[in-house]
Amino acid sequence: MRVQKAIEVNVPANKVWPFFVEPERVLQWCITFKKFEYTSDQHSGVGTPLYIEEQASGQHMKMNFEIKEWKENEKVALRMISGASLKSYEQIWSLETTTTGSRVTFMEEIELPYGVIGKLLGLILGGMSASTVDKMLAKLKSLVEA
Repeated sequence: MRVQKAIEVNVPANKVWPFFVEPERVLQWCITFKKFEYTSDQHSGVGTPLYIEEQASGQHMKMNFEIKEWKENEKVALRMISGASLKSYEQIWSLETTTTGSRVTFMEEIELPYGVIGKLLGLILGGMSASTVDKMLAKLKSLVEA
């Protein structure tokens, strides 16, 4: 299941970036996240470990992630390394400069277990996830433009 959505914001990328990397700000717009914490002294760059608790699709998931890509004011990519009952889970949050500010793109790719049943379930959950991502991006826009 892959969901990718984007939104234009009327601020430069450096005003959005803290909402990608500061836990208290991430929790303001990632409405499914209940916890977002760095789990070591490393709080930036590739390899940074994170702990995330997420309430989505009726499940409370506890997961460990690591940052697999970090380009300040451009992109942060997270990859689940353990937890939850998912086969794999990745998120990419990226920024592009536009003439009026920035374009924020949110992408998540989740692979469910259970073979064909997991793929069918992913189709159903993908629509719900897309709706949630729209709400998250709208909330992010209102926060960064405030």
